[in-house]
Amino acid sequence: IVHLNSSKIGGLGAAAAWHDTSRFSWPNFFLALTGAMSFHAGTNLANDYFDHVSGCDEANPNPTPFSGGSRVIQEGLIPAKHILYASCISFLLGSIIGLYLNLVSGGNVILLLGICGLFLGVFYSAGPLRIGYGSLGELAVGIGFGPLMVLGSYYAQAQNLSFRIFLVSIPVAVLIALVLFINEFPDYNADRAVGKRTLVVILGKKNAAVLYQILLASTYLFMICLVMIRYIPVFAFLALLTLPLAIKAFLVSKKNFDKIIELLPANAATIALHSLIGISLALSFVLDKIF
Repeated sequence: IVHLNSSKIGGLGAAAAWHDTSRFSWPNFFLALTGAMSFHAGTNLANDYFDHVSGCDEANPNPTPFSGGSRVIQEGLIPAKHILYASCISFLLGSIIGLYLNLVSGGNVILLLGICGLFLGVFYSAGPLRIGYGSLGELAVGIGFGPLMVLGSYYAQAQNLSFRIFLVSIPVAVLIALVLFINEFPDYNADRAVGKRTLVVILGKKNAAVLYQILLASTYLFMICLVMIRYIPVFAFLALLTLPLAIKAFLVSKKNFDKIIELLPANAATIALHSLIGISLALSFVLDKIF
């Protein structure tokens, strides 16, 4: 999942840059992709470690393939300290790559984006901020794996930025936030037990499901608006082919928001939507450039 999500988001920024400038650097693309994957892996590993320290994952009696942590610590497969070491190494590798790209790209745009990404990745689950333990977790994930990655991969190619590219990143930002959001439903009781005040805990499952459905529908409306104002190519309408999957996630979340096993199809569909729409948006820039 780390490799797939990072590559889709990074590919969107790189495709948009090639569309706009007719320039493409394969070394910069692979370096930016590796750096993004390293930050993504570091964030996930840190979350595993600190959820273990807080007792959150241990308090979860109903882990699913999408929630409750990786369980490698809980099942004794990997010592907790080794997970922490791996997280630090991942963040270090991503930082080194970011510093190099900043050096060869000019200015300090990538440096600033990287600092923001590192801050969000570390303090998403680490103290004293523990962003993911409050109501801003989804926002932090959306920013980190949406605008920061898209803007970073775009700048590594184009050497400039615009507000338009920020808007282009919003659909994937909302969708990756919704991946986290829908995955918090099975963790509701465990999160409450350890004082983790996620949006699902604050709103309650029923209200949180309504918010999930509104944001999911809004993502499609936003993409249509971007096409209408010509911020993304008309080929982006390919993303509408995912509507049956979105409708499935919508209906499942509406019917089974208070169940665990029955909600899993919505969890899986949200992950698939994030990947498929990211691919569709990137492909729209490629097709528009070719045709």
